[in-house]
Amino acid sequence: MDSDKLIKECVFKAVRSSGPGGQHVNKTASKVEVTFNIIASEALTSLEKERLQKKLDSRITSEGAIQLQCAETRSQHKNKALVIERLIALLKEHLKVVKPRKKTKPSKSAMERRIKTKKQQALKKSNRKPPKLE
Repeated sequence: MDSDKLIKECVFKAVRSSGPGGQHVNKTASKVEVTFNIIASEALTSLEKERLQKKLDSRITSEGAIQLQCAETRSQHKNKALVIERLIALLKEHLKVVKPRKKTKPSKSAMERRIKTKKQQALKKSNRKPPKLE
């Protein structure tokens, strides 16, 4: 995944934002929305596109794009930087290949240790009971 190429393919849109800023909010478009089309991207390989489509299925639009937005700060530039950072982190996180788990069984000594501690615990508990009267 090439981050520079990826950023160039993003479509940015600045809109008026609610949130911190008072009167400033009513005058400026500080909220930044980014749209990244996964299907039409040249920064991703076909394998990466498939993986992202599977993992981000609920977040992808019908056109195959992912949309993120940021309105945390009063500055449009800071919001743009934050949303780019989030997009790249999201894509990197979902492109990781999870190693398949290898099934293992406990060693003989581990099983013996477990049984030994169970017997010790049982003996300790049985010694706490009052003796039976016959």
